Amino acid sequence: MEYVSGGPLLDKMSYAEKLNECEARKLFQQLIDALDYCHDKGIYHRDLKPENLLLDNKGNLKVSDFGLSALQKPNDVLNTRCGSPCYVAPELLWSNRYDGAAADVWSCGVILFELLAGYLPFDDQNLMSLYRKICKAEYKCPPWFTQSQKKLITKILEPHPGKRITIPDIVEDEWFQLDYKPVDASELNEDINLDDDNAAFDSSAMSRSSSFINAFQLIAMSQDLDLSGLFEEQDEKKKRTRLGSTHTINETIEKIEAAAADVRLTVEKMNNLKIKMQPKPIMTRCSRSYFDLSAQVIEVAPTHCVIEISKSEGDLRMYYEFCESLSNLLKQNPRVPSQNQDSL
Repeated sequence: MEYVSGGPLLDKMSYAEKLNECEARKLFQQLIDALDYCHDKGIYHRDLKPENLLLDNKGNLKVSDFGLSALQKPNDVLNTRCGSPCYVAPELLWSNRYDGAAADVWSCGVILFELLAGYLPFDDQNLMSLYRKICKAEYKCPPWFTQSQKKLITKILEPHPGKRITIPDIVEDEWFQLDYKPVDASELNEDINLDDDNAAFDSSAMSRSSSFINAFQLIAMSQDLDLSGLFEEQDEKKKRTRLGSTHTINETIEKIEAAAADVRLTVEKMNNLKIKMQPKPIMTRCSRSYFDLSAQVIEVAPTHCVIEISKSEGDLRMYYEFCESLSNLLKQNPRVPSQNQDSL
């Protein structure tokens, strides 16, 4: 197992409208090299997207999350539909049998478009409309795309898999070849063991969280104690933030909804005091198709709540903006702890 300190490519993209041509091309070259290596081993990823592409401390790209990958024998086809909606190849939508290599190439084309444009080529609030656009390859290149970029993307985003450009032909493309430094496969570690993936996760996290809340419930029995600051905590690695609220549970929920509206999020679902949010339907890379932000409200006293905010996938910038907005709203009109007014 390898620790990749640079985080997901999506985080980098969240802070830039689009990447410059040289940087986008370098990342695309590394992505194609990585896929070429995997395909040569008979491995097909089937869920390529910026969240599954990591960057090391030197900015080099690493492909991760092979949870939906498959082994495919030569001249064979795959028959399991999978992948993320905005990045899925059209043949997965209309056929039960498809070529894993061609499907991965399509996803690479979507990623290349997103790197250069700053938004997705196919994005729609309605899932059926999204699939229709994908199957017909209905997209428009922004005016700053060069002819060589358009030419390559058109060949990749070819809806018919049999006519779609292959990885060897992509490598030979004129635009792709600029400043191209092929990866030396002999330098790759052939002995990487992925069997211990589960050991990388901290299984005690949930138990720590539960004991933390239970302990605080005992303390919060005092109505005269303002403990909101005790809860403020942020976990950068897991993209999780905990905030304290000195408001009633209904007031706290109202402030969450207000913070969501402030950053153009809509409340999609509310169940057992867990609020899920999605971005409003606008053209943005934080697509509704893969943005997942939730806020769990825990009441620890009549006027004390804990809010657990977590982001499992999607735009990092929108996550931080929501947390900042909510934190500011929670500081407005806080309930002042009551004090006994004994008469003399």
